[in-house]
Amino acid sequence: MSHELYAGVHAAEFPAQALVRLRSELRSEPVAVLEGRAPLETVCSLNQLARQKGAVPGMTRLEAEGIAGLRLLARSNEAETSARAVLLECVAQFSPRIEETGESSACAFVLDIAGTERLFGPPEALAQRLRAALITAGFRASIAVSCHFDTARLKAMASRSIAVIRQGQEATALAKLPVAALNLADEQAETFAIWGIRTLGELAALPEIDLIARLGAHAQQWRNLARGVTSHTFQPIEPDFSLKEFFEFETPVEQMESLLFIGARMIDCLVARASARAMSLASLTAKLMLEGGREDKRVIRPALPSVDRKFLLKLLQLEIAAHPPQAAVLSLTLSAEAGQSSQVQLGLFAPQTPEPSRLDVTIARLKAIAGEDCVGSAVLEDTHRSGGFRMKAFTMAGQSVEQKTGRRRMALRRMRPLVPISVLLRASKPAVLRDPEHSYEIIAAYGPWRTSGAWWSTGVWNEEEWDVLAQAGNGAAVSCLLVRDRDKNEWRLDAYYD
Repeated sequence: MSHELYAGVHAAEFPAQALVRLRSELRSEPVAVLEGRAPLETVCSLNQLARQKGAVPGMTRLEAEGIAGLRLLARSNEAETSARAVLLECVAQFSPRIEETGESSACAFVLDIAGTERLFGPPEALAQRLRAALITAGFRASIAVSCHFDTARLKAMASRSIAVIRQGQEATALAKLPVAALNLADEQAETFAIWGIRTLGELAALPEIDLIARLGAHAQQWRNLARGVTSHTFQPIEPDFSLKEFFEFETPVEQMESLLFIGARMIDCLVARASARAMSLASLTAKLMLEGGREDKRVIRPALPSVDRKFLLKLLQLEIAAHPPQAAVLSLTLSAEAGQSSQVQLGLFAPQTPEPSRLDVTIARLKAIAGEDCVGSAVLEDTHRSGGFRMKAFTMAGQSVEQKTGRRRMALRRMRPLVPISVLLRASKPAVLRDPEHSYEIIAAYGPWRTSGAWWSTGVWNEEEWDVLAQAGNGAAVSCLLVRDRDKNEWRLDAYYD
């Protein structure tokens, strides 16, 4: 065998495959894809079942509608872009050196697989594994392996299965291919048709000098292609890794069940693609295009990266239920950020923590009840205002918390919301405290401690605090913190000292 070895991958009728990939129910039905502006739409791609029904590329929409049982779909450039990325990721598992060779309605690549025998076995085994991986990803593609670049490309384009071409057998393998496989201009194709040259084998048998004299220098390149002896400079592409899936609905969707049905398949694809790289999904972004041109975008961030399909689908369901779309959905785009899954090492005597999946589902349900800004982790704000904090999304840092022991301290139990009270002053100090249920005689009062700030914004405050010791009529004593709004002259019970 030569030191060069290539595997051609050809996915024919790619516009149809891109639309059917996420719709498993359409794989057993005749499907044709229309492009162009209504009512002048024409068929640009179709599957084998549609050809058996009598559909052909180029027929009008009216002619296609006359074929019983033929399913008509509109071409989607975004769906093809997303499907191409998935196909490229799939073939990249077998070789990092890939050149794109797709033309017209096909998506095709040629892989440099020289030296991969120790990883995937002989060329036959690699071709079988590559095709199985493509079928799992939802694609039907033909594969040809050869020591010659153009032979692998042309054979993969013309065949419908797996072909392994031994060194020196290139011309024999290409002999029965039609001349149209060279993608000639109409003038040259017509000339060969007049001469009666219909296959590459017949073209390879023509005298080289006479052929060049009649058709020019390009004829030598065509003859060398037919014989499998051309040279090629490999031009690898640099694929970008992005976890993204797109689906465009045939009709606007209003029911959440239909939306989640497609969302489940898209999550399955994202998880499979991330798992192939030993990664997990750290976040999931759902973008919904609505009728009227509006867009609804939601971001889901689990506490820990996960590849649990059911868990991620449940989070998506809770997010959509908490924020339902305000109009019918035209398309759904799911994109994810990849992350490394981590394991939290617990101490031998540490209390058991909840499972991250159950914790995320519980947090999502609490957000639906209490609101987005009321659930999460409290973070102190950079301010002098007493009790100033904000809520951020809860995350698990993966670090255990040490329990520090020391002397006992007094705890401050904050009241949320603050309790409105009335206070009677004597000599500018609180003397009597009345809440909605009881009345207290203030025995001792310490203060005031005045704070103010944020005069430049709507969050301005001007308060004074008092620490008081009060006694009820039944002899019960309480220690509490009172806050007075100096601008409004309103008193509130802020906290108890326990």
